Amino acid sequence: MYLSRLELDICKRKTVQALAAPNLFHGALGQAFPDDARHCLWRVDTLHGRRYLMILSKVRPDLTEVVLQFGNEESVWETKDYEPLLSRIKNGSSWHFRLVANPTHSVGTKVQGERKRGKVFAHHTPEHQLKWLLDKADTNGFIIENEQCDVRDRHWYSFRKNSGSRHQVSIMGVTFEGILTVNDELKFKDALCKGIGRGKAYGMGLLTVVSI
Repeated sequence: MYLSRLELDICKRKTVQALAAPNLFHGALGQAFPDDARHCLWRVDTLHGRRYLMILSKVRPDLTEVVLQFGNEESVWETKDYEPLLSRIKNGSSWHFRLVANPTHSVGTKVQGERKRGKVFAHHTPEHQLKWLLDKADTNGFIIENEQCDVRDRHWYSFRKNSGSRHQVSIMGVTFEGILTVNDELKFKDALCKGIGRGKAYGMGLLTVVSI
């Protein structure tokens, strides 16, 4: 696994469009990998007032095309081997984490007395968003003690899925930050590599950690 970071040129019109419609980032990232390795997790981060594209992938990406669309002539990307960090994940270890996710719930319906899975809705309040993450923790190999987690940001995205398409996508991205403790290292490594929740094509689900 490899973690890459590319600084975005927020003065570029294409970047501004993609920050509002993340499917544009998704489309560009499809050109950064061979056809058999296009699956990746990604998100946009803000650090010291600068915007970065963070990408976790199985193979090293070639971000040349992404730079042309969303960077500038000074843009360079960094790629680091993710295995050294994964090897440090142990039961009982604690980490500072950041996750951008799409907390949702489904509302079931009854058809002839049998409950069917219904429509999927976003959680709107910080309380329900945080509960969603706490509910996800056990199945993903970690715990958050004393609710050591904050909802840092919430943002709605609304865009057409493809050029010329009438299909409108509306998705909420929520940024969580806090402290977690690993209680099942295999499940947790799987969560780091595969992401958490829905909307991964649109910059959701990437969980990253740094040592405390």
